[in-house]
Amino acid sequence: MESFEMNNSAIDKDSSHLRRSANYKPNIWKYDFLQSLHNKHESEGNATRAMMLVEDVKQMLIEAVSLKANLELMDNIMKFGLATLFEKEIKETLEIVAMMEPNDEKSHGDSTIEEHDLYTIALRFRLLRQHGYEVSEDVFRSFKDKNGGFVRAKFGDTKGVRELLEAAHFGLGDGTIMEKAKIFSMESLKKICNNSVNNCGGIIEEVPNDNQVVHHALELPLHWRVEWFDARWQIRFHEKEKSGDVNCSMVKLAKIHFNAVQATHQKDLKELSRWWRDLRLVENLSFTRDRLVECFLCAVGLAHEPKHSSFRKALTKVIIFVLVIDDVYDLYGSLEELQCFTAAVDRWNLGEMQHLPECMKLCFQALDDVTNEIAYEIGAEKGWMQVLPHLRKVWGDFCKSLLVEAKWFSLGYTPSLEEYLENAWVSSSGPLILTHSIFFHAHEDLDGAKDLLEMNKDLVYNSSLIIRLCNDLGTSEAESNRGDAPSSILCYMQEENVSEEEALMHVRGLIVEAWKNINGRSILAQHSPSLQSLIRLCSNAARVAHMLYQSGDGFGVQDGDIRQQILSSLIEPFAMG
Repeated sequence: MESFEMNNSAIDKDSSHLRRSANYKPNIWKYDFLQSLHNKHESEGNATRAMMLVEDVKQMLIEAVSLKANLELMDNIMKFGLATLFEKEIKETLEIVAMMEPNDEKSHGDSTIEEHDLYTIALRFRLLRQHGYEVSEDVFRSFKDKNGGFVRAKFGDTKGVRELLEAAHFGLGDGTIMEKAKIFSMESLKKICNNSVNNCGGIIEEVPNDNQVVHHALELPLHWRVEWFDARWQIRFHEKEKSGDVNCSMVKLAKIHFNAVQATHQKDLKELSRWWRDLRLVENLSFTRDRLVECFLCAVGLAHEPKHSSFRKALTKVIIFVLVIDDVYDLYGSLEELQCFTAAVDRWNLGEMQHLPECMKLCFQALDDVTNEIAYEIGAEKGWMQVLPHLRKVWGDFCKSLLVEAKWFSLGYTPSLEEYLENAWVSSSGPLILTHSIFFHAHEDLDGAKDLLEMNKDLVYNSSLIIRLCNDLGTSEAESNRGDAPSSILCYMQEENVSEEEALMHVRGLIVEAWKNINGRSILAQHSPSLQSLIRLCSNAARVAHMLYQSGDGFGVQDGDIRQQILSSLIEPFAMG
């Protein structure tokens, strides 16, 4: 790909429009540092050791007799990021567990489901719902009183309450048992956390203790976390606790596997950093965010497995251009320039940009190169023709949604929340990202992939809605200070004449509802590999948004929690004894 250079003094010569600034700080992840990354734990010896440990864990699965032991083994395999190594075993175990009826004494004949403790029942419920199995909420009825409320005395230890909270996030609607379970377990755990002398710390810096695990569950449920980004935390906790449910072999395997996968990610990142340096685009667009590593982290969140290296690199480039173009609309272009830019992208005609500032032309030229490159890569891998028009279309839709927001800003207009969300789910970049993603992961031909997206538009919508609302929660204060276009929070405040706190609660409620909709579509999807892929991608895209904006603006501010996540996931391997 060619590099893009221009005379910086020419940036503004074509327009008297006042260019804005978000005062983004320079990139902290320097090229030389990224090129120096080397995972010394990647070796043939470790690979051989890992193969032996895999067999040890498989033997553990064979020897597990009780329902609880089987569930805990599966749960820890997934929490440790090892699911891809045991796909067959997990599927077989889930099939057995799913066939158990509430009064079934044949499978795992030690007891019936009803006789199990809350922890075991909640864990079974969560794992089955997580994998698309239909399981009744009535399994929790023995823990309720005659009025339908949960009875604390029946709950046992904190572990059971915590697992109930995790299971409750797989609920499907209001007024259900799981909704009541969520409220009850959350209140109970908050009391535990508030009464604790040792409050819980950061993502990785402190070794987790019991109190931190409670805080971890309250901060964000497992269902809303990127499993791979949480794996290190889980490994460290179980290693420290030396839990009876975790064999030493599994911890050793998890560390070796984590380091091996991280080594692949580092190779991807080094290649991308060379591409980004050679492109030289950011040198000519000084107003935009230079966030290669954060973009790559997002791509890892959608598909961390080593076999998806090409996808991660392509998606990183897509997300980089999402940021660049978003900054063109938010900070740089006048309304007239943005209308021209949008029309050119929509028709994919570089000639229509001849009267625009040079940096906007360079932006589109670079986008054209990247889009052609990705279309060729998908076409070559899948044997598809005519991928390019579909990729161009989603870029056009994205730019048109950004133009709507630019018009609102220009007019000083605050839309209703409904009007805002009709546009915002597209401007979130969710449809753009997920279209590229499903084209890489599709199990069928191009028409089949298009039909999959069309028939499951609600999945893409709800995932994109979560991305937008998480973004609003994390960035609304900074954007308000800059005078940007209104967010969902401001729209709701003005429309309903409520306080900011009430608006925040409403937006958080919309996120919960969007997750319930995704949960509902996940039920019974285990027999459709294509739908499973789409659900996984949509869910992971939403989870990445939670990670990015949980503590603020993950793209705008590099030295916050996002830096720690990058260090733990991409930079620092596990020390091996």
